[in-house]
Parts: sequence; C-alpha cells; structure tokens
Amino acid sequence: MRKQLMKGNEAIVKSAILAGCRAFYGYPITPASEITETAAQYMPRVGGVYVQAESEVAAINMLYGGAAAGVRAMTASSGPGISLMQEGISYMAGAELPCVIADITRGGPGLGNIAAEQGDYHQVVKGGGHGNYHTIVLAPHSVQEMADLTALAFDLADRYRNPVVLMADGFIGQMMEPVEFPQLATPPQLPSWAVAGTAASRGNLVNSLHLDQDELEKHVLALEAKYKLAEQREARAEEWMTADAEIVLVGYGIVGRILKAVTAEARAAGLKVGVLRPITLYPFPAAHFQRLAFRARFFVVVEMSNGQMLEDVKLALNGSRPVEFLNRMGGNVPSHEAVLKFVQELARREGLMPQTLDRQTPAQETSVRQTLEEERMANV
Repeated sequence: MRKQLMKGNEAIVKSAILAGCRAFYGYPITPASEITETAAQYMPRVGGVYVQAESEVAAINMLYGGAAAGVRAMTASSGPGISLMQEGISYMAGAELPCVIADITRGGPGLGNIAAEQGDYHQVVKGGGHGNYHTIVLAPHSVQEMADLTALAFDLADRYRNPVVLMADGFIGQMMEPVEFPQLATPPQLPSWAVAGTAASRGNLVNSLHLDQDELEKHVLALEAKYKLAEQREARAEEWMTADAEIVLVGYGIVGRILKAVTAEARAAGLKVGVLRPITLYPFPAAHFQRLAFRARFFVVVEMSNGQMLEDVKLALNGSRPVEFLNRMGGNVPSHEAVLKFVQELARREGLMPQTLDRQTPAQETSVRQTLEEERMANV
C-alpha cells in the first residue's frame, strides 16, 4: 500500500475511520485542532457523524451517548480540555463504555501555553476523575504509530469496555511523516448491551449509578479484575540496544526519539547505553524495567514534565537500581546535546566511561550517522 505524507493529528482520524469509528464529537484546541478539522472533513463522507460541540464538557457527554448506542466513537482535545472532560471520562469508565480520546498535550498548568509538553501524565494515567478506575493509555512516538495505536485503541476499548486515551505530545501531533494505513476493518457488530433504539435493546440501561454500597463495591471489584487482566496482557514497550546496556534511558513520545539519537552516539563512543520506551503508560510496562534491572546499572528518566512518569519508573524498579532524572518544562524539549552530556557525566562519575570517549574518531562519527540513518529509514 502506498504511504501518505501527513500530520500525526490527521493520521489519527484516518486510522479511526478505517478502524470503524463513525462518530466524532469535539471542540478544537491547539495543538489538537487538526483532529477536529479532519474529522469534520472525512467523517460525513463515510456516513459517520461529526458534531462540533459547544465545549469540552458537552463533547465528552455526547461521546457518552454515542458509545452507549454501540457506535465506535471518539473525541480529541489537549490539556485544559482534557481537564474539563474528567468527570465524563470517570462516568464512562464506571458505565463500562468503550471510546477513544486523543490527548495532544500542551504546556500547563491552567491555560499554560500551546507548546508541546508531557504534563498531562497524572490526569490521564492516574485517572483525573473521581472513583476507582483507570483509562488505558497509549503513547505514540511517530506519525506511523499515531495511526497504528489509534486502531489498537479501538480494539482495546471494545475488548475491555473502557475508555482508551491516545496521549501524544504536540510535536507528534504536528509533525509530518509518511504513513501506511491498514486495510478497512470489518465494522464490529452492535454489542448486546447497547441502547440502540430497537425493540431488542429496549431493556438496556447504561449507567454507573449503584446506590447500594455493597452493589457498588461489587461493581468496582469487577472493574478492578478487568484492569488486572489488562495489566497482564496489554503492557507494551520498545527496547532499543538494551541487551548489554549499563545505562538505560527512559522516555516516551518525542523524547523517545531523542534518546535513540543519544544512544547511537554514546554507543559509537563505547558507552553501553540503551533505550526503554513505554508505549502503554497504563498498564505500565513494569516487567521490562524489572528484567533490564538484572544487568543495567542505572536508569535515566527524561521527561517534558516535572517528573510524573518518574514515579512509575521508581515503583517498577522498587529500589533495585538507582534512577536519575533529567527534564524540561513549559514547552521546552530536552536537547540531544544536553541528554548526551548528562549521560557522559553519569558515566564518568560511576566509572563507566571508556578511556577513549573524550574525542570521537572519524570511524565513530560515521557509525553514529549510519545508525541514525538506519533508524530514520525504519520510520519512513
């Protein structure tokens, strides 16, 4: 199939339609506005529904209605808008309604700015609404993954009857790369629990209200069992050059790409560095960390936030290995040079620095370029 050059935000919508999504309810916000714009353009062409809501609160409640009718449905927003949606997301998790929510993150708190950041981690991964619930969270690091993980998001939403969030920083949403889309999926059958306006579904009621305490506890325990199953089956991560890594760099989204460039250069100079990139932020890929901890000496978490994923990394390792931290905020991105310098200083301090690292040879520089070019071509 021929590849198409497009923005990450556009890839989400086209992949959603191919996955059988036929309803979009949204309110534009930078840097996610192209999702709403593209949905308005393409959703009616396939017989789907596009509704420009008057607010994010309205959009999430419209999404509740569309999902309750058994339709594959989605919305999209960014930090402030996702904050406004939290009550509705909690309601949908409690009512066990499958849906997909794209969060193209920007700087915060409050209105913050429109630059890329990763400060939405806590409200998305930990569940910003009330009650005992989770959303499944996927974190793409390329435009191709925007497409691939959107399709996966709809499958996971249906499989676990739960909201799934595609969380991408503004860079991934706005950048343009070639994308190859899968074939059009067979539309899923109308689920038996849906309120479809038919005689057969007349008795269905989709709600999260359980006034009896024991009844609510039983319901929440059933949700918890579902989340435990997802933790066992759905945790995903990419490992890159980790087989013999003494220093493992950890980052998601655009940061994961920066860490690969740093790793290629550090490797060419003799440092045993690798990358562990979480793809599911919930369920968190703790087993990958625990396995790598048998060999790795240090883990370095790099984030565009104040250290929100850092907490999950430390929990996964449970003190088995030291965890270092490097970050930027406000829409600033950790530079390749800053991360490499941080890694080199850590290596010198801990006696992991090869004697010949102070100056690269022409052969080492060529090796760096070749490795980066191979990685670039793999994404084209």
